Amino acid sequence: MNEEKLKVIKEELDYNMEVHKCLLCHNATCNKAYKNIEPERIIRAIKLDNEKGARSLINDNCFEKEESNTCPLNIDIDFILKKLLEKEEVKDLDVDISTDICGVKLENPFILSSSIVGSTYDQIKRAFDQGWAGVSVKTISMMNIEESSPRLSALKDYDESFIGFKNIEQLSEYTVEENMKMIKRLKEEYPSKVIIASIMGRDIEEWGYLAREVTKAGADLIELNFSCPNMKHKGTGSAIGQTPILVEKFTKAVKDNTNLPVLAKMTPNITDMCVPAISAKQGGADGISAINTIKSITGINNLVPEPDVNGKSSLGGYSGKAVKPIALRFIGEMANNPELKDISLSGIGGIYTWKDAVEFMLLGCSSVQLTTAVLEYGYRVVDDLILGLKIYMKENNYNKVSDFVGLSKSNLINNDLLDKDTIEFPRFNYDKCIGCGRCFISCMDGGHSAIKFDENRRPILDPTKCVGCHLCKLVCPIKAISKSPNRIRKQDSK
Repeated sequence: MNEEKLKVIKEELDYNMEVHKCLLCHNATCNKAYKNIEPERIIRAIKLDNEKGARSLINDNCFEKEESNTCPLNIDIDFILKKLLEKEEVKDLDVDISTDICGVKLENPFILSSSIVGSTYDQIKRAFDQGWAGVSVKTISMMNIEESSPRLSALKDYDESFIGFKNIEQLSEYTVEENMKMIKRLKEEYPSKVIIASIMGRDIEEWGYLAREVTKAGADLIELNFSCPNMKHKGTGSAIGQTPILVEKFTKAVKDNTNLPVLAKMTPNITDMCVPAISAKQGGADGISAINTIKSITGINNLVPEPDVNGKSSLGGYSGKAVKPIALRFIGEMANNPELKDISLSGIGGIYTWKDAVEFMLLGCSSVQLTTAVLEYGYRVVDDLILGLKIYMKENNYNKVSDFVGLSKSNLINNDLLDKDTIEFPRFNYDKCIGCGRCFISCMDGGHSAIKFDENRRPILDPTKCVGCHLCKLVCPIKAISKSPNRIRKQDSK
């Protein structure tokens, strides 16, 4: 490899490393060092898979400073800005990102899911001011809720980045009356924002009473919590969502006591989510929200599962990036089920970036709900959700959200219907390849021993052994392996 190409690769790796070092500080000191930009905002965009959005936030005057860089980690911000200026800029983001949930208009698709991030007036006010379109308030009940301490644990990667969170949190600790005052006040002050009242009862009477109360308070929709995995009261939470007859019964009880649209929130702690979702529809539900958290244990420390509550712990609900594939699976199955045709879907589970959100929308969700990204980064993540969505729509010539909702669901088919007669080989870009051998190791020990190294440390594919699994492409650290442009018949590859 010549020196110039090696320099380009090294600069890109250095750029990624500098970005990764940033802690996304609150009231970041680096913001005071520059006249025309906020470096924290720009780097946050890059870290949230919104590099093009980051590029739109800078110009040639971005290097002008008030004072020297005061970053405590001495991140080379000028270097990051220089590399960003080399990248393509997207302009004129004149697209309509409004959508709806069960027919109720949202100014954008982004809602806070029912959890600690939407439990008080002050929190929700800050979220609305930041740009969130709606909130599903932390679940309201008539139960006496007592929480343990601590009640969060996390699974982290080797670099301390979060893979997922476990919580053993339950429902709102506030009374029905306190929650009704909060909903009423918020609706009066933010009439264009959407307030979803999440509720949970223990019997038909409680479900009906709560439905009447949140309707009077001014909520826009009602979400039925059939899915919390942490309930101490028998026959509540995910126990309902695992019992289709109860799902239908309690959904009907709510519909009989309100004129508001109703969402049924599904538990993933079940084999086939379509079964209770169909029951919810039969009970009158206008939409389905999914998924809630997955029962889990994140780890064991000194003989005690985490989080350690005075020497003991319990199963808890797992959320975050790791659950997105599971959430997408359930959304995809429901979107393709003919008995759930035309029911509104609101996607939840592992959504951190605009791209995550778009994936749920492509499978049929008109709105998405988030909590774990907010636990890690705060309400400010909505800035890049909105900006990233606008850029995606502009680049793909979508003028409104409904133009692409559901476009991918027909491409999700049964395994036996997939093409088994052709093969797509990987293709090596020798201009980018640095000869690290990661592809070779993985193919030899975890694949089909179809890669060899030549005398110049270049990977050479043996098409008589390669099955087109693309493990090599996935493990390549510098993206020097891509798909071949054409598929060939398997019988012609030997």
